[in-house]
Amino acid sequence: MAKNNMEINATLGSVSIKQKKKTSQWTWYIFLIPSFLGIILFMVYPIFESLRLSFYQSNGTIENFIGLDNFKTVLTSGPFWNSVWNTFYIGIFQILITIPLGFIFASLINSTARGQNFFKVIYFLPNVTSIVAAAMIFAFVLHPEMGIVNYALEAIGLPAPKWLADPSTSKWAVILLAVWHWIGFVIIICLANLQAISAEMYEAAKIDGASGLQQWLFITIPNMGGTFAFLLITGWIGALQRFNEVYVLGGPNGSPARSIQTMGAFIYERGFTGFEFGVASAATYIMFMIILVFTFVNLKVSNMKL
Repeated sequence: MAKNNMEINATLGSVSIKQKKKTSQWTWYIFLIPSFLGIILFMVYPIFESLRLSFYQSNGTIENFIGLDNFKTVLTSGPFWNSVWNTFYIGIFQILITIPLGFIFASLINSTARGQNFFKVIYFLPNVTSIVAAAMIFAFVLHPEMGIVNYALEAIGLPAPKWLADPSTSKWAVILLAVWHWIGFVIIICLANLQAISAEMYEAAKIDGASGLQQWLFITIPNMGGTFAFLLITGWIGALQRFNEVYVLGGPNGSPARSIQTMGAFIYERGFTGFEFGVASAATYIMFMIILVFTFVNLKVSNMKL
């Protein structure tokens, strides 16, 4: 009899534990509901609504189904291809300058015995600065008449460009801002990889008589391949989505003369100043395809696996 009671108690205890586990699991799902609702409302719904709008002529109140005409409008639009050119021009020079320069700075910081944390903080500060605030500061720093950059150039006898007031130099003003803002991130990522390279490899190279430059060329750089690929892909994705700084510096039409209007700014201009929501939605999906194809090419070129 006592044995039967023990078996019954054990069975009841097992059932109770299972019920507690099920209750605990459902409790966690309840806490996740707000996050799921946020994802559905602010990510999933806009994606499908934008796809629907791309087939309509819509000003926000009146909608007419027009099929693929919005895509034809975008693909035959001169301002759109001008924005694609501006986006790639700024992105190419940003990446060509920032990754090598950031790697050199990271190597110098890694070789110093003292003050590494100080230099990490100093170089990473621009990256945590709001890009909108940074753009507003750069608009003042690069002012043709009152800016400190032109003052310094004139002081050493160099010509002072008009920067954001001239279409021929405005892109370089954005490139300077992009390099300044992104280089801290590049330095931190490169430093993390540099400190992960085995010290034994450098010791072996020293025993073989390799100089510091030879160690850097034949040990450090070959071991940075994965980091360079990561920076290249993340850099391109960020560059192709550029909007905030060009909007602050040149407005939605990328003044002067649309010279700094990027794809993101083109979409904003058509959607929220021209009320052509169908055209803006179609341009969004074309930009998505451009980023997708370009990222795929980058993955193939860099041999990086996600």
